[in-house]
Formats: sequence, structure tokens, C-alpha cells
Amino acid sequence: MIASGNAQGPPSPGYSPSSRISSVTFNQGFRNLWGPQHQRVDQGSLTIWLDKTSGSGFKSLEPYQSGYFGAAMKLQPGYTAGVITSLYLSNNEDHPGNHDEIDIEFLGTTPDKPYTLQTNVYIRGTGDGNLIGREMKFHLWFDPTKDYHNYAILWTPSEIIFLVDDVPIRRYTRKSDATFPTRPMWVYGSVWDASSWATENGRYKADYSYQPFVGRYTNFKISGCTANSPASCRPPSASPSGSGSLSRQQVSAMNWVQRNYLVYDYCHDPKRDHTQTPEC
Repeated sequence: MIASGNAQGPPSPGYSPSSRISSVTFNQGFRNLWGPQHQRVDQGSLTIWLDKTSGSGFKSLEPYQSGYFGAAMKLQPGYTAGVITSLYLSNNEDHPGNHDEIDIEFLGTTPDKPYTLQTNVYIRGTGDGNLIGREMKFHLWFDPTKDYHNYAILWTPSEIIFLVDDVPIRRYTRKSDATFPTRPMWVYGSVWDASSWATENGRYKADYSYQPFVGRYTNFKISGCTANSPASCRPPSASPSGSGSLSRQQVSAMNWVQRNYLVYDYCHDPKRDHTQTPEC
């Protein structure tokens, strides 16, 4: 289902945060984390894939306390139900059961339906291993299997902005320390089998007669404050003003995306217990 509205794509946000950040090759910023036999690096670009023996994942060389984290990605066409292709920040290896996470996840699909881009924010689990997700899901105004497009997370001390081709699609602001991730995180990416929930809540599973499921990444961009940067370190700005906050033009592009392509918002889900998500 393509939502109503302008098929040409969103109005220009008027500013490209990515243009201020130089690209790094895969090996300059990352290393393989798992599934090394399912990873290929070629001229700084990365291909990872899932088949019935394994998926693959990668991890940044350093942890960060804020910054801009992005890559151009191209997704597998056809039947990809149950498969997730991701780019995310997490400290789950440092704080198992009680971790923070900021996610861009592409939820695989059946050939008659578009991919869903799921954004999510987790804060400290809740201490009992019961993670409170803050999902907002979008369809895209283009086919993400045809070409590379740039996807990014900008995490500052005051907000998190999710960007697609430099268009902000979601802004998650720091309303309190309890609802915002503040501990250092690493950058990760992966292709893995999440059949239990990824596609229509698990209705469609991964079908390995369609393997391999391939994720392609290039034009990696990382710019920010590492975990041991001085307190004076500032992450890149989301907007031309340099003050961090989005410009009016950026907000209007974001509103256009949310009006036309937002397909799920946790704050508006009647099945959720909103006492656990006070920021709503």
C-alpha cells in the first residue's frame, strides 16, 4: 500500500548533514563480529548475507557517546520475510539485560508488499530484562532494493534524529534522563533471521529456498565523540544553524514523511501500557 500524497518524494529538507561528514571504508571504522564466512569487503564496501547456516554482523572499532552514524544500504528484492537487515547503536555486550539501543531495522517482506523501516529506541532495558520498545515504522517513498540510499542515526545529548537520504523521518527528544540513552554505544550492522516477529508479527517466516539474503553497505559515515572524548566534544549538528535543533524546512519534510509513510507509532498503540513510556 502506498500512502496518499506526492509520489515524487518529500519536500527538500534544505540541508544535508551527511555532506559535512567524510566517508570511511569498512575497515577504517568496523570489523566483523560474527559470521566471518558470510562477509565480503571490496574497495571499502561491505556485503553480508544470511543462509541456512549463518547470518553475519559487524561492529565499530570504537564506542561512542554521541555522533552521526550512517551508511548507504541496498536491500535484497523478492521474498525476504523473517529477515532483518540493520544498522544500529547498542551497548548490549557491555550491559546485558539492561542495555541501550538505537535501531534502524529493515523488516523483510513478501514480494507483494513494501519493506518496513523500523526505528526503535531502548533505554536500560528496565533492569529486569523486560525491554520497552519505542517503535515507529515507516514505508519508503522509493524501492530500497533498486539502489543504494543513505540511512543514518544522529545521536546528540539532547535528541536522536533518524534520517533517510538526509530527510529527517523521526525525532526523539530527551525529555528526562530516564527516557534517553546516555551511556556509550557501539555501532553495529547485521543480517539475521528474526522469523518469530519480523514480518507481520511472525506470520511469514524466512524461507531458505530463496537464500542467500544479501545486505549491501557502502559510504560509511561515522563522526562523533568516542567514549573517551573530552567533555568539550560536540557531535555534528542536524541542522544548518549548528544549534542542533531541526530547521523549519527540515521539520516540514519530516512532517510530510510522517503524514504519508508512517505505518506504526508506539505512542498511538492502544495495546501498549503507556505508563512505561512517559515521553508519549
